[in-house]
Amino acid sequence: MNEAARREAGIRYAKDGPLARVTIDRPNVLNALSRAAHAALSSVWDEIRDDREVRVAILSGAGTRAFCAGTDLKDPDAKNGVPYLWDGPALGAGGLSFRRDLLKPVIAAVNGLALGTGFELALACDLIVAAEHAEFGFPEPRVGYMALDGGIAMLTRQVPYKMAMGMLLTGRRVSARDGHAAGFVNEVAPSDGVAAAAERWAADIIACAPLSVEGTKQIAMEGRDLPSWAAPRWFPRRVMEAVASEDSEEGTRAFREKRPPRWKGR
Repeated sequence: MNEAARREAGIRYAKDGPLARVTIDRPNVLNALSRAAHAALSSVWDEIRDDREVRVAILSGAGTRAFCAGTDLKDPDAKNGVPYLWDGPALGAGGLSFRRDLLKPVIAAVNGLALGTGFELALACDLIVAAEHAEFGFPEPRVGYMALDGGIAMLTRQVPYKMAMGMLLTGRRVSARDGHAAGFVNEVAPSDGVAAAAERWAADIIACAPLSVEGTKQIAMEGRDLPSWAAPRWFPRRVMEAVASEDSEEGTRAFREKRPPRWKGR
């Protein structure tokens, strides 16, 4: 999908060296996602995956009210008033929640409401930085739906079971502070400091060896599907590449020489 089509769908993408910035720009509907917005986001993740210059991405929502308030129920492409159910996005919320081929870390900068699809999108990111006024929740049961784009599985894996079920079965919202206490929010920032906090996390990731970061993410993602006894013996392709890479040798040299490493990504 080209840049003009993405913007028309309400998705903005920009690169700043190794940092990719992805913004859901649909503030008139609290950044809720239409079918076109789902597709546009998915195309952005494809581009980031294939761009060797990009090391990490930050996903945010335009404005201060919402990161993403869910699915756009007024989407003109909706079928019988329902944007999707059985024929939803192939790779889940925003083309991310079911995706397994993006090994570059994604940071969610949550600047307001993250509800339904928006909460699934945030949980699918590797880190969450949230504004003090941010709220998270799955309101689907209150309108006869369920969090079917990975939300149920992701939440029960990322927080204690009883807390997850308390949210999933009631539709209650959780504050940023409570999300931090539960463990699915990495940092709570002032409302005007979310972007800066996300960029600090991104800078720390960029300071690390690229292949090591990607290998770590791959084994973390895929290792969740393995039985506990198998995980210590299982090493995906990116991990083996990282261990045998020039960067691995450079990291050791830099440590011995007391200087910052010069990563080559190979």
